[in-house]
Amino acid sequence: MAKVSTRRGVIGILTGGGDVPGLNPAIRAVTIRALREGYQVVGLRRGWAGLIDLVREHDHDNSNNVQPLSEELVNRAGRTGGTLLHTSRTDPSQVKKSDVPHLLQKTYTEERNDLTPEVLKNLEWLGIDYLIPIGGDDTLSYAVRLHQESVEVVAIPKTMDNDVPGTDYCIGFSTCVTRTIQMTNSLRTSARLQRALLGARGIWPICRFHSDAADHGRCSKSVRYPGVQIQH
Repeated sequence: MAKVSTRRGVIGILTGGGDVPGLNPAIRAVTIRALREGYQVVGLRRGWAGLIDLVREHDHDNSNNVQPLSEELVNRAGRTGGTLLHTSRTDPSQVKKSDVPHLLQKTYTEERNDLTPEVLKNLEWLGIDYLIPIGGDDTLSYAVRLHQESVEVVAIPKTMDNDVPGTDYCIGFSTCVTRTIQMTNSLRTSARLQRALLGARGIWPICRFHSDAADHGRCSKSVRYPGVQIQH
């Protein structure tokens, strides 16, 4: 895809990290509003990975890296789970030697490589004026790096942990809390039947936000945290 010129500019959207409910609706909302405001919108596939192995040649097939977004496309995807742009946990500032794209292996030969110069070149080649990454700590930490390199970034926080600094609410947090309450409540019948104390363990013990929120919903008698001694 060559550099394009539009009336108001080009917006690039990507999703990184794990999947949570709400990614496709977020992509849809941004795309529809941007198109109606006169912007062109392109999806950057596979998170940051799609920006490091793109080939800057006009006749090369970069469909695995870039996807133009239309209202029709995002309207269909908005009703489905996951992310139509796919995702990855790639951090372009710390790419292992074995993961460096073939075309760049002669340039980047360290055990850990910073491919940010390639990301910047690819954004320029694509003609992207504004970048919207949707992700959690890892994805948005690299977005900060690009912002420091003068890339125009508007981040959308996405994580069930709800621990992205600077925001009160992250995509995925509400579903995490709701499912936690539902799961814990489903144990009540068995607990009463057996007159037993049953527990449910969260998958992210280092983050307390969703546990606290679920507890506020009165789904449990109490909440215990790793490393915190129980007071009898």
